[in-house]
Amino acid sequence: MAYSDEHLKSVLTSTKVVACVGVSMNPVRPSYYVARYLSLKGFTVIGVNPGHAGKRLFGNQIYGALSDIPKDAKVDMVDIFRRSEAVPGIVEEAIAALPDLKTIWMQIGVEHAEAAAKAEAAGLNVIQNRCPKIEYQRLIGELRMGGFATGVISSKL
Repeated sequence: MAYSDEHLKSVLTSTKVVACVGVSMNPVRPSYYVARYLSLKGFTVIGVNPGHAGKRLFGNQIYGALSDIPKDAKVDMVDIFRRSEAVPGIVEEAIAALPDLKTIWMQIGVEHAEAAAKAEAAGLNVIQNRCPKIEYQRLIGELRMGGFATGVISSKL
């Protein structure tokens, strides 16, 4: 999928609350460090994983399902860390349960054309096969050429 930098930046800068479906409590899992990064950048991250329901991650309770998240949480983006075949059910639940939802974001390797079309028909932004952490770093200026985030490249022999 091709998305303009302006579109991606607009989605990321307007998002405040992210429900991370499939989040892990294991710090070496991509879902954990993406959720951690987003929380450090000021996003409110609400984990969704039935295996960790009731636990806390980055100060917020983890829920077993999107429909368990209180309506006053004002989730505006769902970030999906699940296999592509799980996406239709997640999208249906998100549309039904999250009245403030603006964006369905599918992680790298996650795509589902029919679910994307359904979300778009409901008026939502849909981003597939991308990582919000990578896009945020790239578009907000933290990731430099070559992928280095230090701002300094040196080679001393």
